[in-house]
Amino acid sequence: MTDLRKTHVAILVTFAMIFSSLATYTSMQIFSDDKTEIRQTEYRHLPNEFSKIEQAYELITKGYIENVDPEHLVEGAVEGMLATLGDPHSVYMNEEKAKEFNRSLDSSFEGIGAEMSEVDGKVIIVSPFKNSPAEKAGLKPFDEIVAVDGQDVKGQDLYEVTSKVRGKKGTTVSLQILREGLSEPISIEVIRDKIPIETVFSEIIEQEEKKIGYITITSFAEETGEDFLSRLNTLEKEKIDGLIIDVRGNPGGLLQSVKKIAGELVPKEKPMFQIEGRDQGQEQYFSKLAEKKPYPIAVLTDKGSASASEILAAALKEAGGYPTIGETTFGKGTVQQQVDLGDKSHIKLTMYKWLTPDGNWIHGQGIKPDIYVVQPDLYHVHPLQIDQPLSKDMNNGQVKNAQLILKSLGYEPGRVDGYYSETTETAVKRFQREHNLPDTGIINEKTVRKMEKKVAEAKRKKENDRQLQMALRYFQYQH
Repeated sequence: MTDLRKTHVAILVTFAMIFSSLATYTSMQIFSDDKTEIRQTEYRHLPNEFSKIEQAYELITKGYIENVDPEHLVEGAVEGMLATLGDPHSVYMNEEKAKEFNRSLDSSFEGIGAEMSEVDGKVIIVSPFKNSPAEKAGLKPFDEIVAVDGQDVKGQDLYEVTSKVRGKKGTTVSLQILREGLSEPISIEVIRDKIPIETVFSEIIEQEEKKIGYITITSFAEETGEDFLSRLNTLEKEKIDGLIIDVRGNPGGLLQSVKKIAGELVPKEKPMFQIEGRDQGQEQYFSKLAEKKPYPIAVLTDKGSASASEILAAALKEAGGYPTIGETTFGKGTVQQQVDLGDKSHIKLTMYKWLTPDGNWIHGQGIKPDIYVVQPDLYHVHPLQIDQPLSKDMNNGQVKNAQLILKSLGYEPGRVDGYYSETTETAVKRFQREHNLPDTGIINEKTVRKMEKKVAEAKRKKENDRQLQMALRYFQYQH
């Protein structure tokens, strides 16, 4: 029974410590050039418990009514052992799934641009990448995917679902979503695209005669650390009076990039982060920075800030003493190791947890902001989908959604309970007149498209971003 009992086993283990929320499109690994080889030899005496597995294997392969692929039996046994852990982050990947996973570590890829994870047996969106097709289509953190292109995916594992979601640039995927606050699933169509490599964006915001540097990190790819330092250097040449680091909607990435960024901002008195194993105790990682920057720093977070983003936010908050502003982060505090089993299949096993500089474990809890700020309704409206035009005296969930959109854009609908009242009709007519549409008071497809376009435009305006505005006000009181 060579599949289960091997007298001489040489397993190359690539210790890629994954800190992402199951790394659908990106993941985080400690020092990507760190590779350790473990050789396991002389496994002549397997534990007695394996005799039961061997008996089951022999019974099925020889006695089952139909022919059975031995490889599938072995894979099923491995998957079964991992399933008993009750840990969605510990998974077996056959050769095909392993290839897909390794593609997700690339700095660019084709897809919808969203990080996904499995939570309580459900596949959810951790966060859409900023400016990605997923974000533009209206996907939000904690959206549950229940169907892909009309096929029910309940009960399927993360890799089965993501393989259906991924696809070539220019193709469309239809996702049926369950979202908190909505009683019925909604369908969102996303046009796949090439997700850009660029992950760092910067600018200077003039505020009360102060120059505030503003750096957005959309994910932590291989070049993110270097790009951040380059952009920071450019901002510092402009004599900035403060710095905002925005990791909202950032689902994670490579820890080596986080380490490089934090190492330039966090003094060496405290660790930037800590790693804890079951038997190995805690290992601390320190910067070499002698003193803090001469200007104040603030960090923007939300519930889409996960994994690597949380490590950076925690380092700046606890070791740097810089405030976090926005919402509580996602809460991913475990570490996985990817193990090559020698036949191009892998096991990704949770083996560590990461801790904040003060030794806090944020798993399942997230990082609470120092200044809690919720975005306006504009940022929480759902895509408007209509099977037929909406008009006066109708009463349903899509009317309610339209009312919320109108209100968020400054057109008072009178009510937001789903009943299409005369006041709602008046608000629709006003919107239509101001955007060169026939003022019928009926919401048709053209009106829907215009409403969604105006929502997207409003979201991009800095003055509507309460969290960013709070960060800018914070610097007014810093000297």
